[in-house]
Amino acid sequence: MSISEENYVEIISTKYIPDYKLNIQFNDGVSRIIDFEPFLRKSHHPDIKKYLDRNKFQQFTIRYGDLDWNDYELCFPLGDLYQGVII
Repeated sequence: MSISEENYVEIISTKYIPDYKLNIQFNDGVSRIIDFEPFLRKSHHPDIKKYLDRNKFQQFTIRYGDLDWNDYELCFPLGDLYQGVII
């Protein structure tokens, strides 16, 4: 069984919204505004906490349909972003 392009979801654009929110647009027309601040604040890992620096947080890219910070130093499962829930 093959996956058709109709069922393949990817991020096509992302817009920063202060303070730690992103408006993420998917190729199927779905749009989600996700607040990353609770995730960043509750983390104890220094590689994640450093993204509380807003300048660093804003340095995301879309790579191969995924949201990426610094060569996947910080990334989230596409399905979670699509559902609008990160933990």
